[in-house]
Amino acid sequence: MSTTNTADQTSRTDIEAIKQVVAAVEHSQNNELPDEFVALFRADAIWTTGHGRRLFGRDAISTFTHQVLPGGMQGATVTFEVEHVLFIRSDVAAVKVVQTYRNPDGTEEVGTPLFVMAKEDGQWRLTACQNTSVFSGD
Repeated sequence: MSTTNTADQTSRTDIEAIKQVVAAVEHSQNNELPDEFVALFRADAIWTTGHGRRLFGRDAISTFTHQVLPGGMQGATVTFEVEHVLFIRSDVAAVKVVQTYRNPDGTEEVGTPLFVMAKEDGQWRLTACQNTSVFSGD
């Protein structure tokens, strides 16, 4: 994992806290826990799904997630690995993630989400996120 620090006061504690948020995304998806997933977002967050659906605000993210997550992971698993953290400010970070989705038949699909996170009241929250699939040959 690499980091780029444009703020003077960035700490390893923040990087670990960011990794914990990413791990919570993985946990909530693998265990089909939509409420846990939605709780990771700011109230005014933006989420763009891997298929390009744009969701504005935690309520819209919640509605969508409650429709697709229960049952959506049957026999599948997903892992998320923090690849790069760019601290835009000490309380705002762009986090590039490698996502590996393992289908029930054993095939894998790779994604490369971007999570912009903001630190509020000492807690990192998902703020503006884009989930992007990677197609072979690209």
